[in-house]
Amino acid sequence: MAVMDSTTPSATDDNAGNSDGHNAGRDTPARQTVPGTAVPVVPPDVDTPEIVPGVRQDIRYLGAILGDVIREQEGEAVFDLVESARRASFSIRQGSTPVSDLADRLRDIPADRALPVIRAFSHFALLANLAEDLHEERVRDHLAERGDPPPAATLAATWRTLSDSGVTADRVTEVMEHAYVAPVLTAHPTETRRRTVFDVQADITRLMRERGRIIAAGRTASSDVILTDIDRDIRRRVTILWQTALIRSARPRIEDEINVGLRYYTISLLREIPLLNLKISGTLREIYGPGVPDTPVLRPGSWIGGDHDGNPYVTGDTVRYATDRAAQTVFTWYLDELGKLEHELSLSTRLTDVLPELTELADRGNDDVPSRADEPYRRAVHGIRGRLAATATTALGEDAVPPRLADGHRPYAAVADALTDLGVVDRSLRASNDGIIADHRLATVISGLRTFGFRLSALDLRQNSESFEAVLTEMLARAGVTDNYAALGEQDKVTLLTKELHTPRPLSDPSAQWSEVTARELGIFRAAASAATKFGPEVVPHCIISMASSVSDILEPFLLLKEVGLVRVDDGVLSGAVDVIPLFETIDDLDAGASVMTALWQLDFYRDYVVTHRDGVQEVMLGYSDSNKDGGYLAANWALYDAELALVAASREAGLGLRLFHGRGGTVGRGGGPSHEAILAQPEGAVQGSVRITEQGEIISAKYGVPSVARRNLEALVSATLEASLLPVDRIRDPDRAYATMRALAASSRETYSALMHDDPGFISYFTSSTPLAEIGNLNIGSRPSSRKQTSSIADLRAIPWVLSWSQSRVMLPGWYGVGSALRDWTEGDAERLSYLRELHRDWPFFRSVMSNMAQVMAKADLSVARLYAGLVADPDSARRIYTAIVDEFRLTLDMYVRVTGTESLLDDNPGLAVSMRNRFPYLIPLNLLQVELLRRYRAGDRSEDVLDGIRLTMNGLATGLRNSG
Repeated sequence: MAVMDSTTPSATDDNAGNSDGHNAGRDTPARQTVPGTAVPVVPPDVDTPEIVPGVRQDIRYLGAILGDVIREQEGEAVFDLVESARRASFSIRQGSTPVSDLADRLRDIPADRALPVIRAFSHFALLANLAEDLHEERVRDHLAERGDPPPAATLAATWRTLSDSGVTADRVTEVMEHAYVAPVLTAHPTETRRRTVFDVQADITRLMRERGRIIAAGRTASSDVILTDIDRDIRRRVTILWQTALIRSARPRIEDEINVGLRYYTISLLREIPLLNLKISGTLREIYGPGVPDTPVLRPGSWIGGDHDGNPYVTGDTVRYATDRAAQTVFTWYLDELGKLEHELSLSTRLTDVLPELTELADRGNDDVPSRADEPYRRAVHGIRGRLAATATTALGEDAVPPRLADGHRPYAAVADALTDLGVVDRSLRASNDGIIADHRLATVISGLRTFGFRLSALDLRQNSESFEAVLTEMLARAGVTDNYAALGEQDKVTLLTKELHTPRPLSDPSAQWSEVTARELGIFRAAASAATKFGPEVVPHCIISMASSVSDILEPFLLLKEVGLVRVDDGVLSGAVDVIPLFETIDDLDAGASVMTALWQLDFYRDYVVTHRDGVQEVMLGYSDSNKDGGYLAANWALYDAELALVAASREAGLGLRLFHGRGGTVGRGGGPSHEAILAQPEGAVQGSVRITEQGEIISAKYGVPSVARRNLEALVSATLEASLLPVDRIRDPDRAYATMRALAASSRETYSALMHDDPGFISYFTSSTPLAEIGNLNIGSRPSSRKQTSSIADLRAIPWVLSWSQSRVMLPGWYGVGSALRDWTEGDAERLSYLRELHRDWPFFRSVMSNMAQVMAKADLSVARLYAGLVADPDSARRIYTAIVDEFRLTLDMYVRVTGTESLLDDNPGLAVSMRNRFPYLIPLNLLQVELLRRYRAGDRSEDVLDGIRLTMNGLATGLRNSG
């Protein structure tokens, strides 16, 4: 991919002359540079060794099929248009054609003719993702078969590292007592794909996997017949894909987003998470002894349906839908697995002995089929399955399970009761030397119940502090407590809240009439309480306060939790099963976070609540997105690290455990990047056996859309958490000097960032005009409004549209702006300082991770494309000034990156991404150019359906191609 302006084209490493449909081409790598520098973006000859069938061959193969389908379905004229755009894109990347040439050719294209072009390049991006994931799987399998040491970010590597480091059993036991790793799925406007698309992708992946195995084994006459059948099957599915709408034309409802999120459980997570939990506990007990707690480490969460921060469409009904659908999903899985287990456990008492309690359980199983009289395991599992079915119907209604499955069975009162029954089956099997049977499907179901319970995942409630304050102001005034709570000073608020939290008296009459906002908030909390009654307290265990900045902000939700019974007051003592979690987001709030928590922990009733009812562990959430939007990439990353240092010290001083919840988005600008490296780059003591991390958008699909990929990514989270908790990490020589250096760099970077983002009077207009920000909100791209309220300030923009907009326009500004100026100003004329930064890059995981993630996002920028978006700005002088500032800072940052890291290109340390860019990024150019053209028409008043569909499709296609766009 090139990074260039429209006057100085750059070289690329792809062949524009290839004419075989949508093939990726026979690569001719060339040195790719940024104008005004001698710095290559992509290394010229980097690639994954061709030890297995190569990703390029697979991309060419799938691209050729896609090209044939387009020709067949749309005709020769459309195919020629697509092929012409493809060739031009590669020519642009070779540097022989300016991007403006293709932009001019697409400028007058009718919208109805643009749609198949957009679809073609969007589908190619999707198929390229599939091929790359499959290739990575093949390489890993090949290296394992070859006997190579396990790669980093795998549990096998972690076990070896722990063993080599001499970690004691006592230390492992201590960490496992609180072990908790939670990927938390959140909604995203570009991740609302249809179920059909998921299914077709899965089918093509399966067929490509089989095709690769046959080719690797050596082709024969018989295998050629099979390959011909596979080719036909893949072509059929690509044809289905071509004629299936990639996205919905109407605004997705929150219910749609909930269903998309749950789809990843049926695709991969329902099976992979329990299996990994079994593997983790089993291996640790094998190495360190049976005293290691059998903790289900991986316990997933979700925000989808409970995140009502700035989203008026979240109501009590959506909370009920989210929790009910999640429970329905996991009950369906249990019943399916137990049905298979019932079929498998045909063991006869004529051939094996069983424990008396197994016989008793079987006799209660309500299974009087005569042929099963000597098959107690089947009868026992039949009864367990029936009781789980009855549990589902009690909570969800008669339609929750197949007809008659629950007839004659009593529901379980709690998950523990179901586990007790399954434990009887397990013990009886092991007592008769049938552990190999117990360790299969039965063990998976038991692990699933211990992990998912009756809820599947934990639904977080999230609301911003301003909204909580407004709701309580109305409620406290109605209750006669105070006329205007919002007007009180901080200490008066804390005093009032403390008093109210010592009395069980409710603030509201259930029949009272409230304002729309307060009624909605109470409805959400009441729905959460109802869900806890149906599915257990772990279904809604977290209440998060966005934009938290004070003790009162954290105490306010307790009143609402108390109002609905999720928190109780008995004799002046608080009890409950909900973590109330402050989310420190802005740089100033991150800086003050530790002092706020220290003041909070000094309130005896709150500290007692944490110690007694939350296992002595305080959870704090850190906001990567808003801190970045507030102060820029480097300032935000340092503010987060510095906040963690202070929180770790404060929690130790208070004698409390600390769990950090990282609000990471998909992009580097929102805290994205490799999770394994990010966790290991935390300060010492910041990972105490537990971590929660948000996952969203294309990141969810990329990580969890294929079972084998899901397994690797889940392993990476757990392996990093265990290593960061059990091994010395992030230790550097003279940390005080390193911290002082980072504080200076962060301050300098923030100054440069703020000069453009906050101080330039033309910036807001430039941003809103040169990106598709307005269209994200206006074109039904996602269920959530793009800002918390009407405003002309970026401070009130939601983080997703802020980052998504810059990604779509290929500026990627949140992931790098201001870093170059800070590095230059700090090192200018001082060789010793430059040498010190090189030392930090070599020895400090935090600084190395910051620089590496920045390089990844910069490599995805394309400033020649960004210049075309700048042409959408009405004021040409303002557009020229701001675009020039962006280009200058990009060049400077790129130059300083190379000087500090000592590398020759942005992607020297990431050859996989370099290959991916060469394979796919030229195919993104037509999507960008058509998006610019359609935005121009839309803003000129063309509201035709073809224009609207085209903009939506370009957004989805670019997000798919970039894989982490927001």
